[in-house]
Amino acid sequence: MDDLNYNVAVNLKRIRREKGMSLEGMAEQTGVSKSMLAQIEKGIANPSLGVIGKIIGGLHIEFQELIEDVSPGSRLVHIKEMEPTKEVRGEYKIWNCFPYENNCVAKIYRIDMEPGAEYTGSSQGKKTRAYISVLEGEVKIRCGEEAYLVGKEDVFCLEMDRQHSYRNDTAKRISLICFFPDCR
Repeated sequence: MDDLNYNVAVNLKRIRREKGMSLEGMAEQTGVSKSMLAQIEKGIANPSLGVIGKIIGGLHIEFQELIEDVSPGSRLVHIKEMEPTKEVRGEYKIWNCFPYENNCVAKIYRIDMEPGAEYTGSSQGKKTRAYISVLEGEVKIRCGEEAYLVGKEDVFCLEMDRQHSYRNDTAKRISLICFFPDCR
């Protein structure tokens, strides 16, 4: 979820609660479906300007109130409630758990890979690295001509200035956490 969607999600839920409204009541007042409003509040929908216009008109609020910066503080991410950022059915799913934000200089992704699946990434340029921690199983990471087997108790630093890949050669699904600091 990017900064703007996160701000809209948090602010819309806050505004609805401050007004003592249910999702159903807000849907009636704004003309936006209950399911769309629920998706916006969860941060899984990217509302059009028309939908945003209906929301601010129906709730009698200013546009700025809906998009104002929200200091995230502590947050819990439930992977089961998120839509994958990238997915190849039957092979892998990637979730951007914490994207770059106004006050953060890192991204955190979770990757689940099915047996035999491989994800290939392109060069991200100099001074770009990822730190990979395996939650379940083991992953083969290839960077250029080098290959590494990273297991459950390992943490790997990947210099991403070359093409790289992650491969699950095991018989079970594996899960990884990838931490990308902004090293500029």
